[in-house]
Amino acid sequence: MQKVLVIMGSKSDLPVAEKGLPLLKRFGIEFETAVASAHRTPKRVEDLVKGSDAGVFIAIAGLSAALPGAVASFTCRPVIGVPVSGAVNLDALLSVVQMPPGIPVAAVGLDRGDNAAVLAAEILSLADPEIGRRLAEYRKEQALKVEADSEQVRTDVGS
Repeated sequence: MQKVLVIMGSKSDLPVAEKGLPLLKRFGIEFETAVASAHRTPKRVEDLVKGSDAGVFIAIAGLSAALPGAVASFTCRPVIGVPVSGAVNLDALLSVVQMPPGIPVAAVGLDRGDNAAVLAAEILSLADPEIGRRLAEYRKEQALKVEADSEQVRTDVGS
């Protein structure tokens, strides 16, 4: 079974993680969650990553958002960074996308735990057709919602 490890920099990042966890369930992806800080508990981050059999890591962090880069430094498996919004949003966003050569981190938008889950499913679907099938169903449903919204707007505006 394909697996994802979701690491949050602090407990306050849980609402961002909770946007993606139902999607991981829907796609049939096993996951674990943990709290570990790149600055306060770096050894815990290292132990979590090196001891994990996850195929993809999702690292959620705000402020300096060093967690995704720290996770990437301990693995060659894909890492998806989710910057968390705060007083100065660019700090977290730039920390996730400005990684040094050889240590890439995929980045999704601020607070987009849901997009991190979808991206993880896309990556894992390369080796698991069932995840790909569930992902295609999800995408189709999303397209139908947009079409329905568009039709409602046309009706509301009187087109």
